[in-house]
Formats: sequence, C-alpha cells, structure tokens
Amino acid sequence: MNITLEHAQQLDKKDELSRFKQEFYFPGNQLYMDGNSLGLMSKRSEDTLNKLMDSWKSKGIDGWTEGDEPWFTYSEQLSQRIAPMVGAKGHEVMVTGSITTNIHQMLATLFHPTAEKNVIVVDELNFPSDIYAVESHLRLRGLDPDMAMRKVKSDDGYTLTLAAIEEMLTEDVAILMLPSVLYRSGQLLNIERITEMAHSKGILVGFDLAHSIGAVPHELHNQKVDFAIWCHYKYMNSGPGGSGGLFIHERHHHELPGLAGWFGSDKTKQFDMTHDFTKASGAGAYQIGTPNLFSTAPLSGSIEMFEEAGMKDVRLKSLALTKYLRDLIQSEIDSYGFVDVTPLIDEERGGHIALAHPEAARICKALKQANVVPDFRSPDIIRLAPVSFYSSFEDVWEMVQRLKKIMVEETYKNFSNERNVVA
Repeated sequence: MNITLEHAQQLDKKDELSRFKQEFYFPGNQLYMDGNSLGLMSKRSEDTLNKLMDSWKSKGIDGWTEGDEPWFTYSEQLSQRIAPMVGAKGHEVMVTGSITTNIHQMLATLFHPTAEKNVIVVDELNFPSDIYAVESHLRLRGLDPDMAMRKVKSDDGYTLTLAAIEEMLTEDVAILMLPSVLYRSGQLLNIERITEMAHSKGILVGFDLAHSIGAVPHELHNQKVDFAIWCHYKYMNSGPGGSGGLFIHERHHHELPGLAGWFGSDKTKQFDMTHDFTKASGAGAYQIGTPNLFSTAPLSGSIEMFEEAGMKDVRLKSLALTKYLRDLIQSEIDSYGFVDVTPLIDEERGGHIALAHPEAARICKALKQANVVPDFRSPDIIRLAPVSFYSSFEDVWEMVQRLKKIMVEETYKNFSNERNVVA
C-alpha cells in the first residue's frame, strides 16, 4: 500500500478528469469533502445562470418564447440531457420540483390502493423527508401509516440486505420505495435485482437517487424501474435548492398526474386556457407549476461537464478516490477508533465513505477548523465524499493528514460532541 504524497501526486498526473478542477470555486481554499450534501459552484453553472438572468434583463416576458433557450421549454431541454445519465429515454425524465414534491407526485399518480393491496414498503435507514412524504400521503388516502407503511430492517444499523428487503414483499404490498444509495453508510443497492424481486410479486418499485445521480451510472429504463426521484444539488452541482428530477417509465405514461398543474399540459394546448386538462405525452405531464428557472439554470452548465467526461469515467474516478481514501484511513488512523461502515465491494458502494466514531460531531468541528469540510450525520457518522470533478488524490491525502493530526493532538476535545443546528 503506497500512501506517500508523491504517490498521490503521481495518481493526479494520470487523472484525465483533473482538468475540471480549475472550473470550480473553492471557498477559502478549503479541502471540500461534502459534495454528497452540496456540490461546489462551477464557472459554467455561474455562466448559465448569468445567461438566464441576462435574458430576463434584455427580453422581459418575451424570454418565455425567444432567444437560444426559451424559458417555456427550458426544463424539457435539460431533461433530454439528464436522461442518458440515468439510463432513460428522453421522454421518461423531467427536471422539476424537489425530491419531496416529486415523491408526492409519483405516489399520487401510481399508488392505487385496494383492500387487498395497500402497503408501501420503505426502510428504517432512509432519509426522513422520504418517510414524512409517505406517511402524509397515506393519511391523505385515509390509511393509517402504522399499518400501511412498513420498514425494511437493518441488521447492523448501516446497511440493508436483499434477504431483508425480499422478506417485506408480501401480497398486500403495492409499492416498494428505497434509496439507491443509503445516505449514512454509502451502501449502493442492487437496483436491478430489487426491481426483479418486487415485480415478480406485482409490486411497483421506486428509487430515491439523491446520493447516486452524478456519481453512479444508472439504467432505469432497461432495468424496468417504475419511477425514481432525485435532487441535482449534490454530485450534480446545481446549487442550493436546485430543481430536482423525476423518472417515470414509459409504460406508465397513460396515467393522469395525481397532482395536476398547468405545466403538465401538452405544450401546444397549454395557453388555450381551457379548464379541460390535456396532459403532455411524457414525463412532462408530471410537472405541477411554473418551473423555478433561476434554480434550474445552473444545472445546464453542470451537465456540460458530465457530457464531456462521460459517466463511466466519472464513476471510475469516484471509485478510485474512495478506495484511496479507505487505504489511507486504514494506514494512518486505524488505531483511533474509526469504524468504516461503507461496503467494501465497488458494486455496493456509492460516492462517499462513512466512518462511525463516538466523537464524530466534535471531530467534524475540528476538521472545519483545519479548513476541511466533512459532513456529520447523527448520531455518530462522519461522511467524506471526494468528488470526481474537483477532488484530487492529493486533496484526499492532505485531508487524512489533517484528520490524523487532530486525533494525535486530541484537538477535537476542544469542541462539544453535539451537532450544530444544521449538520
């Protein structure tokens, strides 16, 4: 195992994606390892946002229909470019809403409970907002979440097994909704196998791709996933609160949107202003209201880099960075009580490494003081996410050296072991 600075620098010289690092802004020259929570701003995203603002300045309301990128079809154009990243057909993807609103839309559209089949299965490790959305949606249908929502159990508190998921797929289950990557541990689930298991029992399957889009290639159409939702502000670097996305397989496009709004209309009919809804033919039908253009425009610049780099190479570098990080952790700080809870196998790992430690909150505060940006997840997880576009191997090496210094000198003891209001 070669853990020298010189080795890291040699890896960087061979890195074909290293050219993209200069395109990003690094606040305070930080070692930024939190791209799985909020990606950094790129100069290209800044440019596409400025371009949209300029169109407003120069065209006023005519920006909806004039210029190189009319606002009226802006989201549809971006959706065509996002589709290859998730392995979908262009008409199966829509840049719209947020993860939570898109969950509500997909459940309102595809969940048709009966007396015999009315359960939604989630998991006990999922992000809270997904659970809140399912609970509230069930209540709106007159169902008791204590009865109609079941959670896949985790054996170790960090990961899920296929056996545990399959055990929950009973005859009364209508929908299975899981994350593609578990946000705390970084476990990447086997989407294809899970979808096959569920479909064999007549169960629809949806995935939350928040922690995989932009880090992991997907094949949603070919794997016959029924629906998926995601954000674009993590690995996709679209900015805080950036517009999200949804996928709905074309075999479901006959479904009327459960939550209808005028931007789900057929574009040629939308301004007829009739009270008779004429739905769009593809995923655009599941938009609700007017798109948030300023929260969407940065995505256009970000997509350019993915189109140039290719998701295959983005994934290969991501795996190389996390493997290198894991090697350094094992070599440099293994004796300081860290427990690596991320699966070892490449096929089971997303884009970050998660370390459990009883002093996790105060260690993260010490890292911030050392100009490293990690991510803390209650109660005891430190998440470290080197990102293919703007993290170098030398960055990873330097970050671990600073972490080692914190542990050796015990400077983390200068901080409380409680999370900040926003962790």
